[in-house]
Amino acid sequence: MMDKGLIHLYFGDGKGKTTASLGLAMRALGSGYMVHVIHFLKFTPTGEHNVLKNIPNATYTFGKLPPKFTWKMSEDEVDLLTTENNRIFQEVFQEIPQGVKLLLILDEIVDTYEHGAIDKKMVMDFLTHKPDNMELVLTGRYPSRKLIDLADYVSEIKKIKHPYDKGILARKGIEK
Repeated sequence: MMDKGLIHLYFGDGKGKTTASLGLAMRALGSGYMVHVIHFLKFTPTGEHNVLKNIPNATYTFGKLPPKFTWKMSEDEVDLLTTENNRIFQEVFQEIPQGVKLLLILDEIVDTYEHGAIDKKMVMDFLTHKPDNMELVLTGRYPSRKLIDLADYVSEIKKIKHPYDKGILARKGIEK
């Protein structure tokens, strides 16, 4: 059981879900893991991308830029985004190496899943049958009870105060 990869869920409305997952990525890389990060609902290179792209055992995938927040999208827009997210999800999982320790971070998969912007059955099948060599991190705001029950680690990151509330947008090197 000590060698079997587990599922981590970092969720909530506070800052730090991606930051926590990337801290785990640094720890895993330092311990000989391969790391792959897939950003759903985020579409531009960030500070961490600039570092990870130079590390041989780390890879990064970005999703497709949606025209707006998923809850403001038309049904056709959600369908297009869903098709792209399904493609990215399937491509990455066809390339999972066997016999190596792998940390896979599915950043913003919770919101992608909960808003129907990815095939839920495909995701759930993967989560319930993931390879034993894979440690898996899911991030997002509001997971269903089903996702919470499936995870081995569950950490809620709650916002008490955030600069965005004062109109301060994401700053390079801090939030992006």
